[in-house]
This record gives sequence, structure tokens and C-alpha cells, in this order.
Amino acid sequence: MIATLAGTLDPDRFGGKATALAAAAAAGLPVPRGFAVPVDTLAAVVAGDPEATAAVHEAAQTLGPVAVRSSAVGEDGTLASFAGQYETVLAVCGPVELLAALATVHGSALRAAEYRRRLGLDGGGLAAVVQELVAPDVAGVLFTRDPMGGAGILVEASWGLGEVVVSGLVTPDQWRLDPDGAVRQERLGRKDIAIWPVQDGGTRREPVGEPWCTRPCLDAATLGRLADLGRRCVSVFGAEQDVEWALSGGQMYLLQSRPLTAVT
Repeated sequence: MIATLAGTLDPDRFGGKATALAAAAAAGLPVPRGFAVPVDTLAAVVAGDPEATAAVHEAAQTLGPVAVRSSAVGEDGTLASFAGQYETVLAVCGPVELLAALATVHGSALRAAEYRRRLGLDGGGLAAVVQELVAPDVAGVLFTRDPMGGAGILVEASWGLGEVVVSGLVTPDQWRLDPDGAVRQERLGRKDIAIWPVQDGGTRREPVGEPWCTRPCLDAATLGRLADLGRRCVSVFGAEQDVEWALSGGQMYLLQSRPLTAVT
């Protein structure tokens, strides 16, 4: 019914994101602890099935605050990433809030149905991933190959949760790196908003003033570590990757790795 994020998961039951995270964890990549809720169990939880609900609550007992994300069947393939099509709920605390977050993620399948239709893809079931929340100092994205056609690695980063980067709330810092991680080009953004998790659940948005909004949020050594993480993801999955990551207290975390798709 519920599976830990480790080893091999069936993508037809657990979806693309959960399957990839489990493979990454099994390969020793720094994936936050968590579990996957398969398609049928997620539907049962939303319908109020007591057995499915109890299984989810038991699996979440040791995790503390969590992030709840979609894991759709057919998601994050080489033809379509589904990025931004499904809801993500961050900093979820408590059993009631967890069930509500799962329902929110499940409900976002209607929005993704139009994306599937435009791409001529068959409908797929929706599973979910529940992971221990990383409260990052810095977070962002890494493309193991520049998606705009340039050579080398592209990194974008900002303070706090990576939501400000992926949703375009700030102009992030941006670096182009050589394959070995050496900095080829640096462009500092204006990171004047940060989103932070709240201890009792939810997130808060705060302004970031000078000098932090224009100060680099990563140094050369950390960029080298990110390049290494990207190379390891390519090695595990056998293709160029679009990686979401977070840095908390000096520890690097892999939040998601999916095949790099063309910009549409």
C-alpha cells in the first residue's frame, strides 16, 4: 500500500517522481526521507477510507513537517516534464493537515488533464510523495545541460525555499559552469523575496533587504558540489537532468531529478 522511497518502485502505481526519487535514494543520492502513496491508495485516502488513512498516518509518524508533492503516472518523461501542472504543499504539520494536502494534490489532476490533452498523451493516475521537509538556507534548480542550447551546466538559486525560483518570484543568481564545476559565468540577481517554512505549518513570505538581496547566495565550493550532484544524477538516470535541490546547514539535498526536456 505505502512504499518507502528506496529501491525500485512500479511507475504505473507510484508515478514518475516517486520512482525517480526511490532510484536516486537507492544509488546513495541525498534524498530526504519519505514515502510514496500509490494511485489507488491516494484515491482511497481522498475518499475517506479508514484503512488507507491509517496507513498514511503511520508512515508519517517519524517525519515531522513534510512536503507533499504529486507523482503522476507518465510524469517527468523525456517528452513532457509536467513541471508546474500539479500542486505541491510545503510545511505540512499534523495528521489533519496531511490529509488536506493529499486532497489538494489529488485535486490538481484536473488542471494537468488539459496539458496532457494538448500533448496528445493518455490520461494517467496520480500518486503522491510525502517527504521530510528540508528548511533550506538556499535552494534552486540545476540543469546538467543548458536548456537554451548553451554548453555546460546551468545553476539558478535564491534564499529560502526554491518556490521563489521555480515560480519566478525573484530574479535568481545564475551561474554557468564547466562540466567539472568551474565557474564560467556569474550573473547575480535581485533576490528581494524569500519564502521560509513556519514551525507550526505553512510558509511565510519575507522581503530580503540589502546587502543580502544582491549578495551571491552560493560560493565556488558549493557550486562544485552541485556540479557533482548533477553528474551523479546523469549517471543514475542515463540522460541529462533537470534537478531541484536545497542546501540546509551545509547539507545538500536532492528534491527532484527528471529528464531534461525541450523548453516549450
